Amino acid sequence: MATAKTKQKILKTFLDLLSEHPYEDVSLPLIAETSKVKLSEMRSAYASKLKLVAAFLEQIDTAVLDERDEDMGDQPARDRLFDILMSRIDAMAEHKETVRALHKAARKDAALALDFNALEVRSQKWMLIAAGIDVSGVKATVVAQGLSVAFARVIGVWLDEEDEGMPRTMARLDKELDKGTSFMKRLNKLDGVAKGIRSFFRKASERSGRRGDSAESGREDTDLGGEAPAGA
Repeated sequence: MATAKTKQKILKTFLDLLSEHPYEDVSLPLIAETSKVKLSEMRSAYASKLKLVAAFLEQIDTAVLDERDEDMGDQPARDRLFDILMSRIDAMAEHKETVRALHKAARKDAALALDFNALEVRSQKWMLIAAGIDVSGVKATVVAQGLSVAFARVIGVWLDEEDEGMPRTMARLDKELDKGTSFMKRLNKLDGVAKGIRSFFRKASERSGRRGDSAESGREDTDLGGEAPAGA
């Protein structure tokens, strides 16, 4: 069983290698050799590169959640989410070349992109929670998926931006959140329609059930009323 220290060493090695090499060239044996750990320890700690990517994203999630600005609580939801996502970019800043390697790998491999997307959706659900945006169930997954796609576009701008003030990145995030706000309004309308339809069919089912009970009761009364007297 790999210790927490060994896992951290392996993860750091993975991120360092990615900052210098393409994702496809960073193999598990290479990570183990560079980390100076046995392959058995490598397997125990991270059985695949995807698990290492997941650990990296969880590390970013934790940094954002720990640094969440409690004073933003009275701000509009859009502003809170903007702040959280900029904090996420800040948390990734020291790993920019690593993020670039992951971004390039996803663009070249559709299957890998789907795997990365699933991890990012999970992270974006936590970003929504951090921003105090209350969505749940299927709606939470739909919103997090949309946010993942939007954030990927923002990351694409960030990777090409050299200005430390990140004006282009913030402008793109503004634009994506504007589109997201419009999407949320449409989603809420659709959600309202769906709830109305569900309510209609539920009430219709209840009325049908009551009519069925009433008809059954009427049949029983008729049968009993028409019963021939004993001995007739």
